[in-house]
Formats: sequence, structure tokens, C-alpha cells
Amino acid sequence: MPPITQTPEWHALEAHFEELRDQHLRDLFAADPERGQRLTIEVAGSVPERRTGSVPERQTGIYLDYSKNRITDETVELLVALAHRAGLRDRIDAMFRGEKINVTENRAVLHVALRAPEGAVIDVDGENVVPAVHAVLLKMADFADRVRAGSWTGHTGAPVRNVVNIGIGGSDLGPSMAYEALRDFSRRDLTFRFVSNIDGNDFWEAVHGLDPAETLFVVSSKTFTTLETLTNARSAREWLLAGLTDVDESTVAKHFVAVSTNAAEVAKFGIDTENMFEFWDWVGGRYSYDSAIGLSLMVAIGPDRFGEMLAGFRSIDEHFRTTAFEENLPVLLGLIGIWYDDFFGAETLAVLPYNQYLARFPAYLQQLDMESNGKSVDRDGHPVTMSTGPIVWGQPGTNGQHAFYQLVHLGTKLIPCDFIGFVHANHELGDHHDLLMANLFAQTEALAFGKTREAVEAEGVPAFQVPHRTFPGNRPTNTILAERLTPFTLGQLVAIYEHKVFTQGAIWNIDSFDQWGVELGKSLANRIVPQLQLEVSSALDHDSSTNALIRRYRRLRA
Repeated sequence: MPPITQTPEWHALEAHFEELRDQHLRDLFAADPERGQRLTIEVAGSVPERRTGSVPERQTGIYLDYSKNRITDETVELLVALAHRAGLRDRIDAMFRGEKINVTENRAVLHVALRAPEGAVIDVDGENVVPAVHAVLLKMADFADRVRAGSWTGHTGAPVRNVVNIGIGGSDLGPSMAYEALRDFSRRDLTFRFVSNIDGNDFWEAVHGLDPAETLFVVSSKTFTTLETLTNARSAREWLLAGLTDVDESTVAKHFVAVSTNAAEVAKFGIDTENMFEFWDWVGGRYSYDSAIGLSLMVAIGPDRFGEMLAGFRSIDEHFRTTAFEENLPVLLGLIGIWYDDFFGAETLAVLPYNQYLARFPAYLQQLDMESNGKSVDRDGHPVTMSTGPIVWGQPGTNGQHAFYQLVHLGTKLIPCDFIGFVHANHELGDHHDLLMANLFAQTEALAFGKTREAVEAEGVPAFQVPHRTFPGNRPTNTILAERLTPFTLGQLVAIYEHKVFTQGAIWNIDSFDQWGVELGKSLANRIVPQLQLEVSSALDHDSSTNALIRRYRRLRA
């Protein structure tokens, strides 16, 4: 198959771009008064089951307004044709069938199996993985219930009051993001902290003020050999044993559990393998927090709420799998992103949640998107012929408005933005929420339509200020609107971006599920560690810059 950039569909988009590139959103809206109602998608909600039999809240869906993009109906038609040319439907079906679409590691890609309903069949190497997924979820639920009930006790017999998650990458970003997002649903009489950085300050702060007798560590590492995670875990073990008296061989097992597949290393550390929670090599770390990697989250919000979150994931999985591309929310987000990346030359995507609970969501999406699609060779090992993954960044509104929106509105770079908002606040406080959402709606309007020179002059602005206060507009945005931030809604949001990333990777023909780019720096660090501890005059074999930096470090540490 020729590169996607050599297909008639790509060439048609290039020609269409030349026709559309100078059109303004003002004109597109003026020509189509119904545009704001028409270029929208809604994914319906549902009522997930609860294992306790209690009746959960009805879950509303996700609404996407993509009308403030520099597109027309023809643009969407051409982008959908590109998706078909790239074989997106076949790739989606292959993922859900459990085929090994992670070609460089010869693995299936089955984060969708983590939220598949009981009774579903998804085979990997001839084995249905769904029963194993649900067995782990039941084991997690039993553990979470024991901790939440106070029946899991530590070395002194005191119940656990503090849970510290130790992981790195997806083993940290996912659980920590989701905990912050769902803090309103968490047990406030329990303390949850997260350690990831090998910087000792991170660990020191995480355990500062905690009582070892009441602290439980969740250590998440598939191989149980990850440098950062195991370094922090060993420090945690030392901290624990130093803070307790009359310790014995069973002490560590009462204060540590593991999320891993390496029973031998887990046991060698001192953790009872009965308290090891399994996950699988067909789940990438950045797609894994709805697996056992989310154990600390389940303890925080409880198994029922965790189940609601899984139902939210599942609702988007089914939408993505079954819905025509023209009405498929993750697919359209992915296609619109390709339109800006590869035709307009945009290099970044700002994700702007107007909810403080989602403060960590942009950082989570950074790994999800940039580790997945930060690739420069295709699945066959050939250099790509187009721009691939965008730089993802952002922070909650309205803070960002007073930090970087100046550049988004009036700078020289085109920055597509995803705005995320909610109809209801988790906590209504006076008119705070209306003020918050007024700002979201105002920003998308201002970015799209700007403010003309004539409008500025009509306000009597001094002539010398007019150029500075004229807003060009024509800045594209998506608005994602949900009724309320709940576990179900969070599951939907994360799944939307997972499948958006999948869509883009399929069209670019890259492997979105490996991450070789993290390896070189780690291997070089392993070489440098012992060199930092040698004599100042010891020989080094790096480049002149690295050698000089190491020598300076050693001299100042001496």
C-alpha cells in the first residue's frame, strides 16, 4: 500500500486546504446559520450496574461541538474518505479481536478488554482474557473493601489510614490523575499520595507527616525491576522499618502490596504474592489505570464507583467500534487533529478543562498522546512522510487565561484547543460555576470570531492602541460538554482520547503502542550512575559536554 500522503484522498485534502485556508469562521457561520447546532455529536449515557445492587445515578452523555473549526461538510467528507483509505475500520476491528497490532513487540492491544462486560469473549493466543480481567477486578474489590472497612491492619494492628502509590509513567499518571479528578468521590478520612520521580524530594514529601503504622504502599511495576519504582519502593521499605519497633519478616507484607507479573521479584522484596495483583503485556502502561494499576484509586472511591468508571469507558468503546465515522466522536476528533497537524502545520494541541478536579488531565494526555504517536517511522520501519503526534499541553481554566491565552489569541502560532466543561459543579458555591462556564463559552467565541479593527475603533480606543486590541479570531476550538464530572464521565473522557490517538496512529500508519523513545536515555543513565561515584580525575568516555558536566558534578559533590 502506498504511503497515505500519496493517495488520491490525501491529494484531495491538499487541494481542499488551498480553497479553505483563507476562509474565516465569521464567514462560515454567516453562510450557515444552523452550523452551531448541526456540527455536533452526542454520545448517550447509561445506567451502569452496581455489584451491591443499589441504584446508581443516571449517567448523562458527552456532547461535542466541533462547529468552531476551520472545516466544512466537504472537509469532513474528505477526512472520512482518508480514514477509509487508511483502513481505519479494519484496524479498529483487529484491536477488538485481540490481533497483535503492536507490531514491534508482537503484542495484542487490549485496553478495551479491561472494561469488557462479563460474558464477553476476546481471545489472545486462543484464550479468552475477559474472565481473568474480572477475576482481578473481584480480587481488587475484596482488597479495597478490607482497607476501607479498617479490617486490613498493619504490623501494630492499626488499620490503614494512608495509601501511597509508587509507580512511574502510566503507573503513576493514570491513578494520580484519576484520583484528583474523582477526589470528590473518595474517602476523605483516608490519605492518598503518589510517588513517581526518582528525585528523593518526591518520596520525602509523599511520606512526610505519615505514621508508618498506618501506611500501606502500592508498588506498581510490571517486571518489578523498573529503576525509579524499585528505588522508591526500597526507600519506602527502609522508612517503614525504621519507623516501627519489633519488626520481623512479616512486617513488610503487612504494609506493601504489588501490581506486577513477576512473582519471584515481588516475593524477594518481602511482599506476599497473595497480595500481588496481575495485569498483562497486552496493556500498555499509559492505557492501564482501569486495570490493577488503578488499585489505589479503587481504594479511594470504592469498587462501585470504579465500576461506574469502567462503564463510562465501555460506552465509548462501543460507540467507537460501531458508529459510522461521520458521527463517531473519537474518530472526528482524530481527523480534525490531522487536518490541523498535516495541512495547517499546527504543532501543538491545548487541552483546557474548566474544572479544577481535572488539573492533571492535560499531563495525563501528554503521555497518552505523545508517547503513543511521537513516532518518525511507520509500522514497516520507513520514515514517515507527514507530521505525526502533536505536542499536548494545557491547564485548567480560568488560570490559563491569565497565563498563556494571550499567545493563543494574538500570537503568531495556530494552536487548536479542546475546551472541556460541565453543566453542574460538584459543589455549587454562589455564582462561581456560572462565572466559570461564562468564561469557557466566551473564550471559544472570542477565539473563533475575534474583534475587528472597526469594532475596536467604534469603542473610542486611542488610535495607537487599536492594532494591539484587534483580535484576528479564526482560532479553532472543540468544546466537550458533559452534565457533571463523575466516575462514568471520566471513563468516557479518557476513552475518547484513547481512541482519538488510535485513529490518528492508524491513519499515519505508525505503531501507537510501543515506546522505544524512552529506552536510550535510561540505558545511558545506567552507565553514568557508577561514574558519578568515581574519583574526580577518573577517565570518562562521553562527549566533551557530558564529560565536563559529570566532572563538575563530582567535584562539587566531593
